Amino acid sequence: MMAQNTSTYKDAGVDIQKGQEFVDDIGHLVKRTWRSGVMDGLGGFAGFFDLKATGFDDPILLAATDGVGTKVELARQFQKVQGLGVDLVAMCVNDLIVHGGQPLFFLDYLATGKLEHPQHLQIIEGIADGCREAGCALIGGETAEMPGVYDSGKFDLAGFAVGAVERHLKLPRKIAENDIIIGVSSSGFHANGYSLVRKIMQECAIDAHKTLPQSSVRISDALLEPTRIYVQPALDCIDRDLAHGFAHITGGGIIENLPRILPQELSATIDVSQIQTPEVISFLLSHTKIEKTEALRTFNMGIGFCVVCHPDNAGAVCANFSAFDMTASPIGTITQRVNSQPLMLHGL
Repeated sequence: MMAQNTSTYKDAGVDIQKGQEFVDDIGHLVKRTWRSGVMDGLGGFAGFFDLKATGFDDPILLAATDGVGTKVELARQFQKVQGLGVDLVAMCVNDLIVHGGQPLFFLDYLATGKLEHPQHLQIIEGIADGCREAGCALIGGETAEMPGVYDSGKFDLAGFAVGAVERHLKLPRKIAENDIIIGVSSSGFHANGYSLVRKIMQECAIDAHKTLPQSSVRISDALLEPTRIYVQPALDCIDRDLAHGFAHITGGGIIENLPRILPQELSATIDVSQIQTPEVISFLLSHTKIEKTEALRTFNMGIGFCVVCHPDNAGAVCANFSAFDMTASPIGTITQRVNSQPLMLHGL
């Protein structure tokens, strides 16, 4: 007779009790993010949200999903993971605001080989911080223990955000020739290009525990600086009718992302000399022979967000972002498209 297997789920590497304790411990973090429209609490099969409670008249819903890429590996290596939660929220809500969407609620997915309670709690705390900054509620999520799929200590993140915009305020709209392009500063690499960053660091034997040459900031800290959340100043621009369009500068850089919001007959002309690149990006690139155009296609190079506006509104747009401690200045103009080129670079 064959012996019967008496193994438990815990024996297989999945501890349901610890998982429930984790859910219990994040409850207070989740409640800090709640806003008008949130219904019920954690523990249901789905999160509920009452759109009518938000005061929209004729809303269109928007949804976005994203991750933080291989930045998780650096964060894990340097044991500094809380900022990843902010990154995760930022990557999603910044995409919503491009179309005028006010973030309403957020859900997260954390997959790991083994639940590491203190470390993963820090990530959820970062997600809650990002949600509060963006004005959206964390209404649910999933933490999946998957031994055999992820090695112990390894994890990945995904985020999902839903927002709404009044139908008549959906962006982009009214972008026209001679409009000004405002570049809003990034905080560093944000959450894109880290596969190349890690490759450069490894091949050039860069010691991330040292400080950047021109500052007292450790390289590891600069590399893990969270992505900026542009939602609140962008919403202010919408409320004041200052913006014709926004662009979130992520993977593909300004070369790939800015043209996505332009009408077929228009092009963006960018003066690259007006872009101030953060020291951490310049430092890493100084160890390579990458061409400036390729760098602009890979990294944000210091511009994390763009605003397209009428020339008369450029000053007000810049002042609006400055009020949120974000540097903003004109970096280009909208022109008629020539030879099917959606973007032209000057000042390289």
